[in-house]
Amino acid sequence: MIDECLMAEFRIEGDQCPLADASQRTGASIDAAPPLMRDDGNVLLRFSSTPNDDLTQVLDEDNRIRYLYQAETDGRYSYRCLSLSPCVVHELISTGFMVESLTYQDGNAILAGAVVGNDILKDVLETAGQTVGIQLKRVYSMRPDEDNAVEKQWDVTPAQAESLRHALELGYFEVPREATADDVADALDISKTAFLERLHRAQNALFSDLFPGVNGRARNEE
Repeated sequence: MIDECLMAEFRIEGDQCPLADASQRTGASIDAAPPLMRDDGNVLLRFSSTPNDDLTQVLDEDNRIRYLYQAETDGRYSYRCLSLSPCVVHELISTGFMVESLTYQDGNAILAGAVVGNDILKDVLETAGQTVGIQLKRVYSMRPDEDNAVEKQWDVTPAQAESLRHALELGYFEVPREATADDVADALDISKTAFLERLHRAQNALFSDLFPGVNGRARNEE
């Protein structure tokens, strides 16, 4: 049995996979599920962004992308496709990294997840370092009481929980505010737009749980 589980956050630069390239070319912030390698050698990609027709066009014109599907759900564009180009994130997963959140922005991948022990963490770093630049932003031990982390108690993603945590630590919710949205976004190393979107989605999830009888759509129409 493994006694130690480490949480790690990485920033990967230079991964020339389709999603990294598309985020660089369009300025879109792309939230992605971990890529899945299929038996036929293609990689299944599942990801979403705020509505961005330029992103759709860039992906559609990328000859590494096959069977691109796009749908609009809850004000976001959701995509599925196959990629002929494995990304560095997939190599990290194969090494033992368990992805919890993955965002492509400005050509870089920002991901957070877990590794079981320092030996696996070392392997993950060595794997990424062989091909692209990688920056280890944070690593810490998962404590037993973290089984009740905010993202498990409430219907928020790890990335949304991290955005809330940084906003609270920096005084974004104080009156008057001690930090701006730009300050929090810089601390998270994401765009202001990406931070505000995560914040609003997290707040919506939290408030919906706190006030289950309130119809948000009806309230917005008043």
